[in-house]
Amino acid sequence: MQERSTSPRHFSMIRGFHLADFLTLGNAACGVAGIFLAMRFMVSQTFMDFMLAASMAPAAFIFDVFDGKVARWRQQHSALGRELDSLADVISFGVAPAALGFAAGLQSGLDCVALIYFVCCGVSRLARFNVTAESMADDGGKVRYFEGTPIPTSVLLTAFLAWAAWHDRIGAQLYGSAWTIGPLVLHPVSLLFVISGTLMISKTVHVPKF
Repeated sequence: MQERSTSPRHFSMIRGFHLADFLTLGNAACGVAGIFLAMRFMVSQTFMDFMLAASMAPAAFIFDVFDGKVARWRQQHSALGRELDSLADVISFGVAPAALGFAAGLQSGLDCVALIYFVCCGVSRLARFNVTAESMADDGGKVRYFEGTPIPTSVLLTAFLAWAAWHDRIGAQLYGSAWTIGPLVLHPVSLLFVISGTLMISKTVHVPKF
């Protein structure tokens, strides 16, 4: 039987990771945990599961902030790190908040359209930033501003949902109840996701990057 090669080249990808990249993976891990906890809440209907799911957003945000700080401190910026950061952000600040919204009661057809729109806006926002970052950078290579609101601002959505859960206003008691539009149903809370997504892809909203 042929032995499996243990050549060092099999570990070349891991060796290519910097400290900041591992922090970025922490961001992604928080996002995945948030999704799993949101799904578990739908089965258990346990308040703590919902709050733990919501808490993964600020945890991911902390990792997101520090991976950038560490990368600048160690001067270890790379194309891999930039792409890794975008993929992690899609999970933690795009898919995870949408999953939490669904778990909170945004489950009608129109609600799902709103949540999908939000995630697609986040993906588009990150892709646009990656391809325009160089043209937006100053002489020192630093991007001066965000075009559209950054996707981590969705932490505000998870904070709102956590606040609603704390006051027992999710599920059938969701704020704003539901609007019936012919055969369709829409929960007004889902419009917060539409607004957030629209602001992310806006080209007229400029947010200074510190």
